[in-house]
Amino acid sequence: QVHLVESGGGSVQTGGSLRLSCACSGNIARNRTMAWYRQVPGKKRDWVAHISALGNPTYAASAKGRFTVSRDNAKNTVYLHMSGLRPLDTAVYYCNFLPFPISWGQGTQVTVSS
Repeated sequence: QVHLVESGGGSVQTGGSLRLSCACSGNIARNRTMAWYRQVPGKKRDWVAHISALGNPTYAASAKGRFTVSRDNAKNTVYLHMSGLRPLDTAVYYCNFLPFPISWGQGTQVTVSS
């Protein structure tokens, strides 16, 4: 069974940076588009960005220009480098396949204080 494990979250001040990692337990990730999502308690999970198997990124408007998604297929890992963080970026961040997501991981908490 394939598992996704997110890490790298933390608490930063406005304008700070973080790099999130998403490790996939199987080699399947290298052939699939991988996406990052975020969720605030009480709200739906929102798509943030995704990267195709060939490395082509796409970003939500809220992430464009501040976030960079990348992948290392040799490590079955996808990254989300976030800079210029704002309090509205505070959320739990998740990764998953796009389309046809599998069971969600526990996510990683990002907290941005003003």
